[in-house]
Amino acid sequence: MLTIICITLLAYCIMGKDIRSLLERIKEVDWNGKSRELFDRLRPYALKVGRVTARPLLQFYYVMTDENTSTLDKALVYAAIIYTISPVSLIPSAVYKLLGVLDEGAAMLYVYKKIRDKITPEINAKVKDTLNEWFGVEYERTEEMS
Repeated sequence: MLTIICITLLAYCIMGKDIRSLLERIKEVDWNGKSRELFDRLRPYALKVGRVTARPLLQFYYVMTDENTSTLDKALVYAAIIYTISPVSLIPSAVYKLLGVLDEGAAMLYVYKKIRDKITPEINAKVKDTLNEWFGVEYERTEEMS
């Protein structure tokens, strides 16, 4: 039920509708427990889609687990991640090709704009560590200065 509420909340936010009744329904959610469940679902998806695609999802995840993140932002992040990794979509990409990917992209972009200021250097370090754990260490190229 939480997934449906959060995805509805995301859609309502995008459309500019009143979200107060939806927020009231999720005010007592155990976001720590939900984030652990989400992490367990995120890893297999990330390994399937690759390091580059997994990076923003992990940034979202670590923003969601931050204690300073509001309930609304946690719900939006949760919805964006679940909507992206779920095989169910409002516009199925198997049928509508590019158009089917755009709904997930729109959801991710909307949420990114809402939370981008919460993506701190500490969160990016956690993302890098997690990606290195899942995919192996990525060596950064450095250019020599002349």
